[in-house]
Amino acid sequence: MDLDEARAVIAEQHHAVLATLRKDGTPQMSPVVATVDDQGRAVVSSRETAFKVRNLRRDPRAWLCVLPDGFYGRWIQVGGSVHIVELPAALDGLMDYYRRISGEHPDWDDYRAAMQRERRVLLQIELASAGPDRQG
Repeated sequence: MDLDEARAVIAEQHHAVLATLRKDGTPQMSPVVATVDDQGRAVVSSRETAFKVRNLRRDPRAWLCVLPDGFYGRWIQVGGSVHIVELPAALDGLMDYYRRISGEHPDWDDYRAAMQRERRVLLQIELASAGPDRQG
């Protein structure tokens, strides 16, 4: 699967499992909501204090398994290097992330306040690999 095909799937199917690496090298997995930004990166919102963010600060590699809403059906996996964008720089990206997944927010001031209160960061994943390429 090429990266553009994977980006198209992520732009439509937002449920995913994000895998990062713990200190001991074992995977830590978290259910997330993902989409794609204008630069073709997969993006995920997280709390600054989450274990996945701590793991990514130590080792910026991450993998997403993207699933359809009903679980069964087309799924993909992608991997790449993550850049963590913190507040206040993350705010525009977090608003774009919300719009791509849910449309317009009824109260953007409330949304911005929630992002500050929750200490949100934006995880930008530069995609380097995508699959599957074969069926078993």
